[in-house]
Amino acid sequence: MSDSLIVVGITLAYLAAVLWVGLQARNKESSSLEGYVAGGRHVGVVILFFILGAEIFSAFAFLGAPGWSYQHGSPAFYILAYLSLVPITIWALGPRVAKLGRERGYLTQGDMIADHYQSKPLGMLAGVIGVAALVPYLTIQIAGAGLLFQAATDGLVPFWLGALLAFLVVAAYVFASGLSGIGWTNLVQGIMMIAIAWFLGLTIPERLYGGVGEMFTQLQQAAPEYLTMPGANNMGWGYFSTAVLISAFGGAMWPHLFMKFYSADSGKTLRKVSVFYPLYATLLVPLLIIGFAGILVFADESLARADTVLLRMVMDVANFSPWVIGLMLSGALAAAMSTGANLAHTAAIVLVRDVLSPTVMKGASEKATVSVTRWSVLGLSLIAYLFALANPASLVMLLLGAYGLIVQLFPMVIGALFLPRLRRLSVMLGALVGSVAYLLMDFVWSSPLGWHAGVWAMLLNVIVVTACQYLIKPAAQGPSLASQPS
Repeated sequence: MSDSLIVVGITLAYLAAVLWVGLQARNKESSSLEGYVAGGRHVGVVILFFILGAEIFSAFAFLGAPGWSYQHGSPAFYILAYLSLVPITIWALGPRVAKLGRERGYLTQGDMIADHYQSKPLGMLAGVIGVAALVPYLTIQIAGAGLLFQAATDGLVPFWLGALLAFLVVAAYVFASGLSGIGWTNLVQGIMMIAIAWFLGLTIPERLYGGVGEMFTQLQQAAPEYLTMPGANNMGWGYFSTAVLISAFGGAMWPHLFMKFYSADSGKTLRKVSVFYPLYATLLVPLLIIGFAGILVFADESLARADTVLLRMVMDVANFSPWVIGLMLSGALAAAMSTGANLAHTAAIVLVRDVLSPTVMKGASEKATVSVTRWSVLGLSLIAYLFALANPASLVMLLLGAYGLIVQLFPMVIGALFLPRLRRLSVMLGALVGSVAYLLMDFVWSSPLGWHAGVWAMLLNVIVVTACQYLIKPAAQGPSLASQPS
């Protein structure tokens, strides 16, 4: 049996096991809207920890993070910097959001925004921005799966087929089981990818350099520019700092994060998760180490895609057996699929609940809403798959782009939770101006001072909100959520 067939066999067996776990998680609650979306609002600490952890360990983690440490060096640590701020978000926002969700029946971020500002158009705007940011994020997972299959099987499974296999497995169990399927598969896949990440992160430097410490000693002697700012490719402090800010504040605005808050059985559960959440973030360390290990190995051979450094190290350099390569591929796919399931689930719900329900599906029954949501999982996943076939140049840059867009929801969300004086017109205009400005700076103009374009767009957003608050006469608006006791 050839090495590629062994790798494919192990991986297909893994995909079949994940599909079985996801489908077995289907229960009676999955047929109701609240059960399909929020798991009946009684998800406990362990499952919630792995669900939220899947937001970190994605295709970005196994491919993008090593790629950036290989390409840039020390600036890649922006990833750990912003992830260290995520527990603050969970602690500060989570219990408040969960409580409001149980009391008022919220299922999406747009539900809360529309109710607080008494404006369905504002909830729809939040939904449109959310879907527009979630689809590129989902694309990352599907593209990552395709890259993993293609490299690990030495081309036996081409990019398009590998991406399609992962897309079909995820879409199938999310379609059938909703959040229950996501929770149990994330538990299984979380354990798998944690073990694989640490195994590779410690074994590769040991085989190539004699250990992690010796690796950095050699790197300091041969290529010290990778160990200091601004790094090997002149990524200045301006971009580094603004990338941390955008990722931290944008991370707090992701619709799938809010939906997981709604699913928690209590605010106490969310605070427990926030305490243990950094354990997941530290597991990016071994993957960053792999990128550093590739700097000297490929010193005379610049990789066409930095995102492939982990795959090249495992396949061509470290001399692992095909059995280990198959397990590596399964662990990396676990990262892509666990996050992809969350994103496909959330994007479909946001599209139906926030955008379609107030318009073309107005007055639809709960059964019809659940049905359309299930099919939207397939439709949006298919769109992301087609985008993935375009083979995006950098998974990290694609993710940073999505963060720059989603962060424009920050003023309206904070207003709904803590600042009752903010008005619907102010936050709507701010989000529109910020989103348009960000897209122009990201795709048409260059960002001033080399900063992340999302920061400038966010500043314009806040300026517009502030100006509207002081210059436009307020219209009548009902009692806000932030003014009520929590």
